[in-house]
Amino acid sequence: MRLLNSEISYEIAKLGHTDHICIGDAGLPIPDGVKRIDIALERNIPTFMGTLDVVLDEMQVEEVIIASEMKKVSPELYTDLLELLNKKCQGVRIEEYPHLQLKKATQESKAIIRTGECTPYANIILKSGVAF
Repeated sequence: MRLLNSEISYEIAKLGHTDHICIGDAGLPIPDGVKRIDIALERNIPTFMGTLDVVLDEMQVEEVIIASEMKKVSPELYTDLLELLNKKCQGVRIEEYPHLQLKKATQESKAIIRTGECTPYANIILKSGVAF
């Protein structure tokens, strides 16, 4: 068991099929009414990728949503993200939304995990799958 944060673990345990949570950078706005799990300590600590890596070990993911702008503005992050998703969630469907549409979609999240990441567009929505 890697995940030590009880709030994150609890939110993942409560997810039903197609429910989703979001992992965001330090600047992602969190809509009123969505649970905020703020783990940001300082600039880039914890990182988006480090947080995502741990969460993917605990969560069955069937689809992800990322900002389409990530590919152009943060290409290294985009490449690293695709590699991690391929390693941890082979065959997961990846949707790319314009950033404004992604921010709107976070309103439906059960929780948003705020990291210390300061790389532009380091945000992802993880839609829960089923383990059977």
